[in-house]
Amino acid sequence: MANGAHRRLRSVPGTAQPTADELLQATARGDENALAELYDLLAPAVFGLAKRVVRDPSRAEEITQDVFLSVWRFATRFDPAKGSARTWVLTLTHRRAVDVVRADAAASRREQRVGATQDRPYDTVLEEASNRLQGEQVRECLDTLTELQRESVLLAYYGGYTYPEVSALLDVKLPTVKTRMRDGLIRLRDCLGAWR
Repeated sequence: MANGAHRRLRSVPGTAQPTADELLQATARGDENALAELYDLLAPAVFGLAKRVVRDPSRAEEITQDVFLSVWRFATRFDPAKGSARTWVLTLTHRRAVDVVRADAAASRREQRVGATQDRPYDTVLEEASNRLQGEQVRECLDTLTELQRESVLLAYYGGYTYPEVSALLDVKLPTVKTRMRDGLIRLRDCLGAWR
């Protein structure tokens, strides 16, 4: 259908309006007026679908514009044997809207990761070095304890066991474990205090 013939169909009263399929096929041949009419015909459905997916009217407007730009660029890919023009355009819309949602979600996750690292009020390298140094200090101070004190402290503070559980694990009476723990913790406190 040539440009002039297409315009005559629209302007002659009593003449059937072109279908979306006819308009899309004319668009594929480069008919800008057919694209404008196709837009008028399908834009409300495209906008409605986009808005349901992205839930933001301004983003839905952007998607609607993108979809009709894609229709103009890729109208030659439309195959009426595989479905209607309306279905083809709404499929493009759904894909584009889902892509926007995914991109927005990915951007949000990136911002959260970057924000989480930038909001830290300390230097992570300094913190790691400090933690390593403290770990070395604790290990050296643990080496100053007796075997029973060291085992008791490690089981209670690093293993998460209660005093009665430590007593059972070491097969030592509970009062003995408590005494060794108290003495061991005093020695650790004194040793670690000497490092400061």
